[in-house]
Amino acid sequence: MFDNLSGRLDKVFKRLKGYGKLSEENIQEGLREVRLALLEADVNYKVVKEFIARVKERAIGQEVMESLTPAQQVIKIVHEELVSLLGGEAQGLNLAGQTPAVILLAGLQGSGKTTTAAKLARWLRSKGRRPYLVPADVYRPAAIEQLTTLGKQLDIDTHPTEPGARPVDIARQAVGKASMAGLDTVIIDTAGRLHIDEALMQELKEIKEAVKPQETILVADSMTGQDAVNIAKSFDGELGITGVVLTKVEGDARGGAALSIRSVTGKPIKFIGTGEKLDALELYHPDRVANRILGMGDMLSLIEKAQDTIDKKRALELQKKIKKDGFTLEDFRDQLRQLRKMGSLEQIISMIPGLAGKMKQFKHMMPDERELKRTEAIIDSMTLEERRNYAIINASRRKRIAKGSGTTIQDVNQLLKNYAQMQKMLKKMRKSKFKLPKGLMPF
Repeated sequence: MFDNLSGRLDKVFKRLKGYGKLSEENIQEGLREVRLALLEADVNYKVVKEFIARVKERAIGQEVMESLTPAQQVIKIVHEELVSLLGGEAQGLNLAGQTPAVILLAGLQGSGKTTTAAKLARWLRSKGRRPYLVPADVYRPAAIEQLTTLGKQLDIDTHPTEPGARPVDIARQAVGKASMAGLDTVIIDTAGRLHIDEALMQELKEIKEAVKPQETILVADSMTGQDAVNIAKSFDGELGITGVVLTKVEGDARGGAALSIRSVTGKPIKFIGTGEKLDALELYHPDRVANRILGMGDMLSLIEKAQDTIDKKRALELQKKIKKDGFTLEDFRDQLRQLRKMGSLEQIISMIPGLAGKMKQFKHMMPDERELKRTEAIIDSMTLEERRNYAIINASRRKRIAKGSGTTIQDVNQLLKNYAQMQKMLKKMRKSKFKLPKGLMPF
């Protein structure tokens, strides 16, 4: 997300830094470039106009002109205004007031409502709540089946919806059932349409009136750009939403919807969906998003991802093994799996300060996700003895491993070569008494 915008802004700020002392003309020129970058990122025209006006007012003044580091001051101003544009502070869910709390999800067909309902339930459970999933889309039987399957996958209770029932009755019954079962959060997945129509809005209004949700959240596809903003505006006008979940942001390199929704609708983005997996849902932090846009990375989100996915006990065991020269291919495979749980390598690199906005430079250097899976398959095809002592893997064993993993002998050779190099690197680190931070992967 924001790859193109980050790259463009990075060039603008590099040029400003090259001037040393900034003149009003330099700043005007830079802001023109920023304006074009935002418009190309599909940000709403009025939002861009107001944003540039605020930055210009602050940048062409004593705050910058008399600064010892004028270019850095401009970047600081742009960052602060971006945070403001994106919503200021993170706004989680407001579930106070009644038990069970009710979250009503709305949106057009194909926006990802059903998957978002399951992701949200998983996220809430990780925060100590007891969610209850409610399939209320009776017009698409597959939606009921999909949410029920996702509920079983997550081991989260799901309402047994009958396809012929009225959505408002389903919602009302589900809230009563959740209350009796001691479940504290009801998530209602409603029907979508290809476009906004009167029947859809009437149904949503009836459900809202019946269960009085604390949160009425629009699920919007960020890939649709300004259409997502217009849809949010329409839903808010008709239904009255409390926030937005933006889905498919991992495929949106422009990010115009995220930069426009708050200003246009006045409603906050609550979460962003960053992938298809059920753990790919992030609480939306405007300051962290602004950091990513300006190439400052997002170490807080990266640390949180690591904390959620890395097994602390195994990380400590791994550190002991590294100290004792006991890092095996089995450990290497386990670390790869933990790395993949954190998301794609592209997502991880984009959170590292200094690398965000430079993905094009790194793309050719990053291993393909399929390559990581192939590495796992090769190690899985080894015996326990081979994984723990790679030195015994001779020519005949390599042939068997290649056949068992559906790869070539060259692939197996390359993996063993890479592993041997890693062993040498770890040996040097031990000799230099370099200490690995807890849980850090040794590659």
